[in-house]
Amino acid sequence: MRVVRTRRLDQDRRWTTTEALVSLPARSTSPGVALARRGGLALLLLAVVVLLVYLDRDSYNDTSDGAVGLIDAIYYATVTITTTGYGDITPVRPHARVLNAIIVTPLRIGFLVLLVGTTLEVLANQGRQIYRDRRWRRGMRNHVVVVGYGTKGRSAVETLETNGASAAQLVIIDSRPTAVADANVRGYAAIEGDATRRDILRRAEIARAREIVITLDRDDSAILTMLTVRQLNPSAHVVVAVREDDNASLLRQCGANVVVTSSEAVGRLLGLSATSPNIGTVIEDLLSSREGLEVGERQITAAEAGHAPGDVDGEQVIAVVRNKTLRRFYDPAVATLETGDQVVVVRKATDA
Repeated sequence: MRVVRTRRLDQDRRWTTTEALVSLPARSTSPGVALARRGGLALLLLAVVVLLVYLDRDSYNDTSDGAVGLIDAIYYATVTITTTGYGDITPVRPHARVLNAIIVTPLRIGFLVLLVGTTLEVLANQGRQIYRDRRWRRGMRNHVVVVGYGTKGRSAVETLETNGASAAQLVIIDSRPTAVADANVRGYAAIEGDATRRDILRRAEIARAREIVITLDRDDSAILTMLTVRQLNPSAHVVVAVREDDNASLLRQCGANVVVTSSEAVGRLLGLSATSPNIGTVIEDLLSSREGLEVGERQITAAEAGHAPGDVDGEQVIAVVRNKTLRRFYDPAVATLETGDQVVVVRKATDA
């Protein structure tokens, strides 16, 4: 018991220490700027060595003519700080040798670490990231973009995967770093940023997306995002979640294909569950995945053509899509199924 309590105390201390740390915003710079900055620092270190040698030039000996000038100081600093060291210019006085040991040597090490180490890091990490990003963009066609990775966004992504969407074809946009990290852990490409900005949407290749799902917490942000999306991609199928029903008509005017009023839907489910628990249970079952009942859409088979929707075996047809028009099962226009029809059915859920 003491061991368990000790471990818990150690964990509490570690958590307390972690929570006390400040997470500062990262400053993103291009590889060119980073290399230029490190090159400037390297030149500064070189200038320090040149100044040190030139001011104390009487303490150095040049084997060619014995005197050390400015050009000789630059030459000595260059071959010394880059560890070339030809040996034609050398410190001859004791204090000059001491200064080389305690000042020039650390500057030489710093120069190598700065110029070689960080340059390789910039080229390797940022260069590779830019290459992967460009290759990913070239491969993005007919993908699905989910704007907002909160509770609604995660549920939408899980449902998309359950219905056959590939994780490689899903792109998440969210302004919260934690949500982006969570999406990456789950295997999705994610972009951190405000989806109302065109540059963020362009990074997600929104112009070539097939499906766009907008699940933001604020209706005004959803409306502005919808307007921006339609400017960049007039043909994509867009589904938007809205909190207030009054804003649903605005989103439809902005070009949304489907608008789901989340607060009204939840309120209606709560009311049905209070009035009739069985109805609430069935609706909740339909909304859940991989268990109980599920709603699906599929193309009818050749054997089903010519039959009534009620004659379909193993599934309950609740709607028929004919010529891109949705009709309820009781509509006389779809009393008989025709080749090319799609049906919306309620069926037994299958485990993925």
